[in-house]
Order: sequence, then structure tokens, then C-alpha cells
Amino acid sequence: MTLAAQNQGTGFWRMLRVHPCGVLLGVQLFGILLYPFLTGSVLGRTVFSVFQLLVLTIAVGAVRMTPALTRWALIVGVPAVVFTVLTLFWPDNEAFVVGSDITHFTFFFYTAYALIRYMFADDIVGNDELFATGACFTVVAWGFAHLYSTVQYIWGASQFASPHNGTLSWMELLFLSFTTMTGTGLSDITPIGPYARSAVMLEQLAGVNYVALVVARLIGITLTRFRR
Repeated sequence: MTLAAQNQGTGFWRMLRVHPCGVLLGVQLFGILLYPFLTGSVLGRTVFSVFQLLVLTIAVGAVRMTPALTRWALIVGVPAVVFTVLTLFWPDNEAFVVGSDITHFTFFFYTAYALIRYMFADDIVGNDELFATGACFTVVAWGFAHLYSTVQYIWGASQFASPHNGTLSWMELLFLSFTTMTGTGLSDITPIGPYARSAVMLEQLAGVNYVALVVARLIGITLTRFRR
């Protein structure tokens, strides 16, 4: 291995070690931009499944560097990885798809909890704490998208209304999750079934509390530091 390659590898792992939340946020945002180019084909779904494995790996790394216990990250993270691999080979198996969604949203919610603990661990807001603010938001949005997918698979596509009145794609569910989390409106996708509406109300509550608790606390810590 050349010296340049060693330096490049060292630089990546140093970035992951110093700013794990920044790397996690970057990968998630890249996934949002990447997914539209991968839809409509088996190969595209396969590539995105592999990409989700990468996101999970980085998320485990981010959680491991926070005060949250590593063993709990493995307990909820390993099943998500297993189901992701299973759906990679059997994408039409509903049991594997539902299992993947359930383990994914459980893992992403646990990751969000760990990131919040990380942000509240001290009274100094560094660069990675700021990255954690964005990463935690996207982690929760991805988690609720998996929850919506679970609702759709168990109780049917009739839980959601959309222009094409059919099963919503993963990108459409993620779009619904982000519009709900940010409070910008539900746009052309609307929950009409009781289970879908219950899930959406939970995310609306999570979005409001996130701004009220997490962002407000970080701003308060920053202002206190400047006053000192």
C-alpha cells in the first residue's frame, strides 16, 4: 500500500472517529439524493439495500462513540442487518420485508436516543454535536419511514392516499416522513387509515418535541458559553 493510500485511509477513519455524526448525516443525505436513480429495477433495489447496510454500519459506529451502551446497539442493530441481507435475496418475501422494517425503525429510534444522550452529555457544543443535531433528525425521519412501511404492509396500501392510489414506494414514505417531521405539510400523500394516522401523529409529536427540547437546549448551552 502506498503512503498516499495509507494517509487517505487514516484520514477517513480519523473523520469517522472525530465526527461520527457528521459522517452519518452525510451518508443519509447522500442516500436521499441517490435513491431516485435506483428505483424501478431489481438491481436498483439491491444497490440501495447494500447502501442501507452501509448506513447501519456507520450508525452503529456513531452510537458506539456515544455514552449509550454498545451491547444494546448490537442487540437491536444485528437483527436489522440480518433482515436487510434476507430481503436482498428475497425482496418479495413479506415476512422478511416486515421484519426488516420493524428492526430498522427500532434500531434508528435507538440511534436517535443515543445521539440525544451524546448531545446532552456535556455543556460544550462542539462541531460533532452540531452534526448530531442534523443526524438525529434524519435518523428519526428514516425510522418513521420504516414504521409507515410496516403499517402499509400489515394493514394495506389503503392506509395512505396518493395520486396513483397504490402501494407507496420507499421514497414516497420517506418524503411523507420528512414533511411530517418538519411540519411543512403532508402534500399529495395523506394518511387516511386509523393506523397510518396514529403513526403520523406520533411523528408530529416527535418533530415538535425535537425542536422544543433538543434544539432549544443546544441554543441555550451555546448562549451560556458566550455569556461566560
